[in-house]
Amino acid sequence: MSVFVGKNSKVIFQGFTGQHASFHAEEAIKGGTKVVGGVTPGKGGSTHLGLPVFHTMEAAMQETGADVSAIFVPPAFAADAIMEAIDAHIKIIVVIADGIPVQDMVRVKRYLIGHEAIIIGPNTPGIITPGECKVGIMPSHIYKPGHIGVVSRSGTLNYEAVEQMTERDLGQSTSVGIGGDPVNGCDFITVLNAFEKDPETDAVVMIGEIGGPQEVDAALWAQTNMSKPIISFVAGISAPPGRRMGHAGALISGDADTAEVKMNRMEELGMHVVRNPADIGETVEQVLSQLKSKSTKQAVTV
Repeated sequence: MSVFVGKNSKVIFQGFTGQHASFHAEEAIKGGTKVVGGVTPGKGGSTHLGLPVFHTMEAAMQETGADVSAIFVPPAFAADAIMEAIDAHIKIIVVIADGIPVQDMVRVKRYLIGHEAIIIGPNTPGIITPGECKVGIMPSHIYKPGHIGVVSRSGTLNYEAVEQMTERDLGQSTSVGIGGDPVNGCDFITVLNAFEKDPETDAVVMIGEIGGPQEVDAALWAQTNMSKPIISFVAGISAPPGRRMGHAGALISGDADTAEVKMNRMEELGMHVVRNPADIGETVEQVLSQLKSKSTKQAVTV
């Protein structure tokens, strides 16, 4: 199984005829993703990549029944594209754009109230269920079907962790990039909850960053709500206070925002904390081995 997207997902691309959307739509199609068309205002009625193009999301939904949207729209117009997808009752909205104004995302979050859509991003590499569905810009060749869930604020560290696991023959159920902006769509808890409910996910890798309370909030939630082990890392251990490091949300604004403080607290709350990102794959392997050994002992006892 998988979370959020899978082999039956129908994906629509907003900003479909643009250069980046075209490239990543082609890559998704090659990997088996069911891309059913796209939206580019003013180009409705035409075809692109052999698929229909629509003026609006409403028209696209009526024609295709899509349930996932990949938004490849410039930051200045992204909020309107997201709200159009919400109005069209899209279930999963993946927002790639980096640099969407914070006020625009606050407006989107307010607009989302009362709707069931899950927004992944902005400033995300996307989401992938290996071998089934890719919605985003991640290099799909490093992912392998398996039983490890991945959720990350960082795209490149997501790739690093996945490649380490794949080299050890540890595949992924689904990998989700929640994005590194100060105001994003879904948070760690939303994704962890989905992985907890997925019977095919055995453990979760959670990669955070400096800035904000998301990681510790997730650890507090997981302590009482997660039965599956979580292997975690927080990037930015050498970041100076008050200076943004990469993502707009990666900014130490107080003592509790530092990587060291976060990791110490997450470890206290029961997570398997990795201090060096090069050790993520090895740690996942060790945790799974311990889990298997524990299950074997319990079975023998019974």
